Amino acid sequence: MRMQWQLWSCALSEEQVNTIIGIGESYPPVEGTIFRGDVENKIRSSTVRWINDLSVRDLLWEYVKESNVRAFGFDIQNFAELQFTEYHASEGGHYDWHYDVDWQGDTPSDRKVSITVQLSDPSEYEGGDFEFNDCETPSDAKKKGTVLVFPSYLQHRVTPLTSGTRKSLVAWFHGPRWR
Repeated sequence: MRMQWQLWSCALSEEQVNTIIGIGESYPPVEGTIFRGDVENKIRSSTVRWINDLSVRDLLWEYVKESNVRAFGFDIQNFAELQFTEYHASEGGHYDWHYDVDWQGDTPSDRKVSITVQLSDPSEYEGGDFEFNDCETPSDAKKKGTVLVFPSYLQHRVTPLTSGTRKSLVAWFHGPRWR
């Protein structure tokens, strides 16, 4: 049986986390959306910043490559969308059950591997738990600097925050359409 996900607990240093936060915060914020829209924020409530930084992408690519060799074996490329995400308890921050693959999309590639990097210390917020629906969720995914890599077709969510702000970096690495 293939591993469902790969986890590196506290993989990034405080300096790397702070650098990523600084890069993320340098981009303009927009409201987080989903593939087909979410007018009333029932599915998702977050602030995102789309990052275009090759050093961040290449840092994540190393974890994606290693995960792909260890567990997935997907046809993937070092092409990714990078998103600095903030969930605020004051705004009902959450992201309900979803897939990272746009199954109805018409592009020549699909998201194949998702990666999330925990940028907040768990003492800075309550709630905001990352969870998988179809498999066990790693127990220490909330640790600051932790890197979680998983197939984009796994259904997952971020539970509502009850206090504070949760910051994360997420990315989706592409490959040819799923067949």
